[in-house]
Amino acid sequence: MALTETRPDFARREVTAVAGLVGLVLLAFSGRYGYHRDELYFLEAGKHLAWGYPDQPPLVPLIARVMQAISPDSLVLLRLPSTLAATGVVLLAGAMARDLGARRGGQVLAAAATGLCGFVLATGHLLSTATFSLLGWTTMTAILVKVLQGGRPRLWLLLGVVAGVTLQANVLALALVGALGLAIVLVGPRDLFGRVGPYLAVALAGILVAPYLVWQARNGWPQIDVGRSIAAGGSGSSQSRWAFLPFQFLQVGPWLAPLWLTGLRRLFRDETLRCLAVTYAVLAVVFVIGGGKPYYLSGLYPLLFAAGSQRYLDAARRWVVPVLLAASTPVLLIVLPVLPAHDEGPIVAINYDAGETIGWPSYVDQIAAAYHRLPPGTAILTDNYGEAGAIDHYGPQRGLPSAHSGHNAYGDWGPPPGSAPVLAIGLDPALLRASCTEERPLGTLKDPTGIDNDENGTTLVFCSGPVRPWAGLWHRFRHLG
Repeated sequence: MALTETRPDFARREVTAVAGLVGLVLLAFSGRYGYHRDELYFLEAGKHLAWGYPDQPPLVPLIARVMQAISPDSLVLLRLPSTLAATGVVLLAGAMARDLGARRGGQVLAAAATGLCGFVLATGHLLSTATFSLLGWTTMTAILVKVLQGGRPRLWLLLGVVAGVTLQANVLALALVGALGLAIVLVGPRDLFGRVGPYLAVALAGILVAPYLVWQARNGWPQIDVGRSIAAGGSGSSQSRWAFLPFQFLQVGPWLAPLWLTGLRRLFRDETLRCLAVTYAVLAVVFVIGGGKPYYLSGLYPLLFAAGSQRYLDAARRWVVPVLLAASTPVLLIVLPVLPAHDEGPIVAINYDAGETIGWPSYVDQIAAAYHRLPPGTAILTDNYGEAGAIDHYGPQRGLPSAHSGHNAYGDWGPPPGSAPVLAIGLDPALLRASCTEERPLGTLKDPTGIDNDENGTTLVFCSGPVRPWAGLWHRFRHLG
């Protein structure tokens, strides 16, 4: 359907109501439990503003710093940009459905399905790079739908700006651009390569992301090593390659599969839009081979819901769609902190990130209790940025010094001073034996709610001093992933 043809009216009030409801639900639960390990890391990274970090571009730490400056201890405010981003994704899904020919009912269905999508709710609940990747991809595909259907050439400039800003939040947008280019080579429309618009978009995106790329180049491209670590299972949310495709159905929502599969089929059959379907297929293959996380494809599902909503609505019996949407509502219990924290055990087994928002103040209390029994001048050294970020956020009011860690950007912020003794948290015992003159176990961390997250059972060890100054040992403790 070309944009020059008559389009259905936009169901503005209905789609806005759906998006607003999603936003209100996210806002209502945004202050429950506590900070995610990544959010604690972003808060500290925001205190060390740079054009890049080993594992991410600069945008999200900058947002964290701004939110922290407005209200230092407000979890709701920190997550407000994510709530607004998820609301925007739902709005865009309804608008895309209209551009793809959906009538009012189809537009509302696309928005509702997007709002019940596990990816959208999960990333809308937390401040993360994935949140803005989702918004960026959805915006880019919404612009591409217009361009491919004969929209104004100046839309390419807007596409370039959106791509560039998205890349400053998450580098996965490069994968979308590359896969789209390959898809156009494979199935067209190849005449796009004869127009100036695509090249202007790429150039504009390149200019906007150039500072981050320069930072990466000057620091040896650590983002590549981070990607290798994730592919090897080095992240808590990594999944094996064979699980990537099944997780698309689980994380999007199994009851919503008929809608997005209908949309994928519709795009494959549409000569004008076929390149978007092939882009999905190319990315699925790339992420399976490359060991990507299941959510890496999440930014294409609003498009698929938009493409399939009216077709499915027309083909299904009247009662089927309400049943599918109603059956999808339990996702709220899985991705949002609806239950009391002590009842989250079964949920944590399904949703890893839920566990990483529970228990940080208690863990820091336990660390502080151990620390204050140690000699003055003891430093704190942690295995990962979540532990270090929690100490840096909650520790000052408990009399703790700033934490050190070799994990990702924390490794750039330096080792413990001189040959100071350290309280080592979660470090590999073999690494400590090789690096310390003497070690003394101090117990383990325990979550008072009984949730078995990554920190439950973490060891505390007193290292009386390094075998040589920490600066000379720091390369042993640095790691990416």
